[in-house]
Amino acid sequence: MTFDEALAAAEHAVDLSGSDPARALALARTLLASLPASCPGTTGPTGDPDDGGAVADRSPGCRHCEAEAVAHRALAVAARELGDLPFAEERLHRAVEIALRAGLPHRAAQARLSLVHIRTELGHPEQALAIAADAEPGLTPAELGKLGVHRAMALARLGRYREAVAHCDRAVAVLGDDVRFLAGAMLNRGLARVFLGEFEAAEADLGRCAELARGAGLTHVLALAEGNLPFLAARRGDLPAAFTAYRRAQDILLDYPERLATVRCDLAEALVTAHLPGEARALLNMAVPELAAAGAGVALAEARLLLARVELRTGDPRRARESAELAAHELAAQGRAVLAPLADEILLRARLALDPSSAKLPATVPEMLACAEALDATGHLNTSAALRLSAAEVALRLGDRPSTDGQLALLSRSGRGLVARQATALRRFLAGDRRGAFAAVLAGLAEVGSETKAFEDPMVRAHAARAGEPLAGFGLALAMRTGRGRTVLAWAERWRAVTGGAGRPLAPCLAALRAALGESALVEFVRHEAELVAVAVTRDRVTLRRLGPFATVAEAVVRLRYGLRRAHLLDGRAPEPGAEAAELERLLFRPLGDRLGDRPLVIVPTGTLHILPWPLLPMNSDRPVSVAASAAAWLAGREVPAVRDGRVVAVAGPGLRCSETEARMVGECHPGTERVAARRAEVMAALERADVAHLAAHGMFSPRSPLLSSIDLDDGPLMAYDLLRLRTPPWLVVLSACDAGMAHAPADGAPLGLAGTFLSLGTRCVVASLVPVRDEETLALMTVFHRSLAAGAPPARALATASGKTGVAGFVCFGCGDQPVAPGPGESVIRPARDPA
Repeated sequence: MTFDEALAAAEHAVDLSGSDPARALALARTLLASLPASCPGTTGPTGDPDDGGAVADRSPGCRHCEAEAVAHRALAVAARELGDLPFAEERLHRAVEIALRAGLPHRAAQARLSLVHIRTELGHPEQALAIAADAEPGLTPAELGKLGVHRAMALARLGRYREAVAHCDRAVAVLGDDVRFLAGAMLNRGLARVFLGEFEAAEADLGRCAELARGAGLTHVLALAEGNLPFLAARRGDLPAAFTAYRRAQDILLDYPERLATVRCDLAEALVTAHLPGEARALLNMAVPELAAAGAGVALAEARLLLARVELRTGDPRRARESAELAAHELAAQGRAVLAPLADEILLRARLALDPSSAKLPATVPEMLACAEALDATGHLNTSAALRLSAAEVALRLGDRPSTDGQLALLSRSGRGLVARQATALRRFLAGDRRGAFAAVLAGLAEVGSETKAFEDPMVRAHAARAGEPLAGFGLALAMRTGRGRTVLAWAERWRAVTGGAGRPLAPCLAALRAALGESALVEFVRHEAELVAVAVTRDRVTLRRLGPFATVAEAVVRLRYGLRRAHLLDGRAPEPGAEAAELERLLFRPLGDRLGDRPLVIVPTGTLHILPWPLLPMNSDRPVSVAASAAAWLAGREVPAVRDGRVVAVAGPGLRCSETEARMVGECHPGTERVAARRAEVMAALERADVAHLAAHGMFSPRSPLLSSIDLDDGPLMAYDLLRLRTPPWLVVLSACDAGMAHAPADGAPLGLAGTFLSLGTRCVVASLVPVRDEETLALMTVFHRSLAAGAPPARALATASGKTGVAGFVCFGCGDQPVAPGPGESVIRPARDPA
């Protein structure tokens, strides 16, 4: 191979690195190995071309040296695409050195051009800009366009987004038909525009980048464009799209661990936005080591910063402090003053969390305000506002009213989002204007409701609504100060309406609620800070009672469930659940005295109480009990139209000894019952046309992702997510399966799981278990239940009767269970689904 041929091959390897970096890497290595060990024009000792040693002086304009320099650059660019940044940097330095010694300033400038990108990703954007300035004089006009693409990336890392866009604009004008760099310009400009909040323009750029990359076979650039869509979607608040785009990007980027780590960081940011810090932390714990291994300094510092934030939000201030200190050190070394105040803010909050009563608190307030100033100066206005509010609250604790009033006034005037609403509410409260404080809270909750109503996914909606949790907590605290049960009930219900997707913070009419209750009683449990509170509503009064620490009740629920699960699983000598049930009854109901009597009960739980088998409490042994997400939800259930034509369907899932027998039993109790094959399509279709659906199957509850909870069918699981497609759900659903009534409630008013999904779609009542159940016992319970139901008993009464006669515990009636499905023997509205003929 002649030197001219070697040079052409090296140039080809550079071009190939964009579309096939592995092949380009191999070609460059082969080329370097084929070159003579020493340059014909060498004037001193030289090393092996691949040994990294010193390079001897070369003849000016030497073609051998030129091919060698270009081949090292090809190695570097290919290695960068494959995620090996340190190796790429080393090869580019070598290419520069060879080119300079051989008197090839243009080749040196080309290598420096590529080095701008690498130094930026290694965490040195300031140095990258200096290298770009050195390279500029030696480049052609088209290469200056390429340099502009790389410069834009460094500028974006420094928070100089507008300058980054301008460089990309100029690059696009001179790049001509260089598809690879045009795609890069679109990518970098799109990302800068995301940070600037120009989402439509950003989407257009990323789409154009994907189009160019797809057409040119630049798979990794296409992957980057796809990989940044979750980031764009998260920044514009479209969380479902962020999750969907991430799943697609994850498949595309499996062979690019550093790129995949970056996408994981983007999704983690989306999860933080969605108030899912635990899930974000899990992703970041994977991404940080991957970025460290790749030497991706810039992305690593940002990932550590985000990790510190989620560690703080997940209650781990010590780890948050460690991560924030590392991030602060790396950001300072990279000259990234734009992000440095964010690390300082986390360090301040970690300090407050670790030592909330420190003698240093008076000095902390000025530090917080100084940090807020820095955040304002660097454009982090929302973080600044939240920190100012925290500073005002600390100052209030210290009795420093001038600082408190000053910050609250500043935040109120800003009018920015929920923080401004909360500051206004607190300011009005401190001024003695309680009505005005309530109005500010209500306005803030209305904003949250309006923003979250658009989310069709109830899990996303519930988590997104948690942005309003501090404001709702303040409203509840104001209500508690009134000492009036009806006021506390109203503010608890307003928050549940927001989280439940009603869109507006509306409380139900108390008179309508009382009228609907009749002789029943409703008890709504509410958490006020660390305390549990109960509001009992009967026809003639509303009673407010403080019940003590919520943690005490939560621990008792866990103990009761532990004993009950072991008993149902026949797991050795299980603790007796009766004693724990009696203790819970004492904690939850004794303060209410005789207000409840033997009335049927409607329970509105909070937190851990969502998974308490309420019928197990001694006072409920023969009492109809319904469990609802809110008083308003229970009222709405009563408005569900009556049973249409009494159609009953029964499904027997696989792998259960008694499922077939149970399905036949349902048919015997309700003549004309339609047996439905245990396949997803058939079951979904049957659920659309049924009034009463009985599903006997294995159940599975997914606590981390409740909408992945499922029941087993012959062709796979039927998940809660599948149920979201139902338009006319059954009036009554009986889930005769383990754990099918379990729920996770990220916020009061939004219990997520199989039962919660049916109810959110319009099902009036769901009967399901909160614990594992045994086949024979379940068959016995369900037999009595359905006989009572067919005889005209409402579901809650039928379940109480069945539990009492069989001694089988664990099933609960959710929703509105006080209306009969059938009016009674001889009058049943449950009719054959098909003509018996």
